[in-house]
Amino acid sequence: MESAKATSHLHPTEAPGGAAPALTADQQTLAKETVPLRHHGRTVAAVLLLLIVANLVHSMVTNQNFQWSTVWHYLFYPEIMAGLGRTLILTVVSMSLAILLGILLAACRLSENKVLQGVAGAYLWFFRGTPLLIQLIFLYNLSALYPRLGLGVPFGGPELVGGPTNSVLTLWTVALAGLALHESAYMAEIVRGGLLSVPKHQTEAAAALGMNNLLAFRRIILPQALRVIVPPTGNQVIGMLKYSSLVSVIALPDLLYSAQMIYTQTFETIPLLIVVSFWYLLCTSVLTIFQQRIERYYGRGVAGHQSTAKRGRMGLGGPRKRVRTTLSSTTAEEGQP
Repeated sequence: MESAKATSHLHPTEAPGGAAPALTADQQTLAKETVPLRHHGRTVAAVLLLLIVANLVHSMVTNQNFQWSTVWHYLFYPEIMAGLGRTLILTVVSMSLAILLGILLAACRLSENKVLQGVAGAYLWFFRGTPLLIQLIFLYNLSALYPRLGLGVPFGGPELVGGPTNSVLTLWTVALAGLALHESAYMAEIVRGGLLSVPKHQTEAAAALGMNNLLAFRRIILPQALRVIVPPTGNQVIGMLKYSSLVSVIALPDLLYSAQMIYTQTFETIPLLIVVSFWYLLCTSVLTIFQQRIERYYGRGVAGHQSTAKRGRMGLGGPRKRVRTTLSSTTAEEGQP
């Protein structure tokens, strides 16, 4: 009797034992009459886009002016591979130096010392305000201003160590210094923004737990700041890979300059530029994959960094809801697939 009474108090559309509710006559009628919304504009746009892409690919394959046989011939050419190696070395070394110098500049910008703030601000003002190409050419011709570089006693004192400017600033030194100095100005702002994104009460809580400044920075501040620092840093690394092509103006045989040296002799400009573009695209694709994995690692535990598949299964805040529409009202059922 008690079971029957309990069942009689259920909603007419609910079944005992948590089973799937039975649909009423109105709901069945509505389900039969419901038609999924069709997006004809999206379909037409997708078809047109596929036709354009297919036509572009067909024209590239069938156009003899691309000289694909020549492209394949130079794709793994020794000079091209040597230039690619120099480009990768420039990217890794100059970006590493830029990150270290950027951290130092960010610390100066966040310092309470006004002199350090002013010097760091002037550095950022100059290197972000002038083009990288001009900076490279300026460093390359620095001997016109200072025929000799050295360290010694200031204001005309004896020189301790030094040498002619052209022997100190070689092609590699100019390229690495120019790229690193320019990039460090941007890295300083990225690091500073990441550190400022961590709430101040995190530092106060760490101090209340007895942590010193170094331990609090390593265990509390830095892991949270890296979530903000890593994405733009990855973009800057990819940008550095492409900006390194500017060293061709100072005759450093990187990837682009190696291709230029070949097509100035063979006049096969388009095939060599396709080869250079292929290697840049390949390197940037690999760097993008590494960037995404690093972002996922430092962004774990944050809803915005969850994978698409996981978001599709679990949603952004809990179990998904299925909206049940009747002719009289609309209700939401928790936990329905």
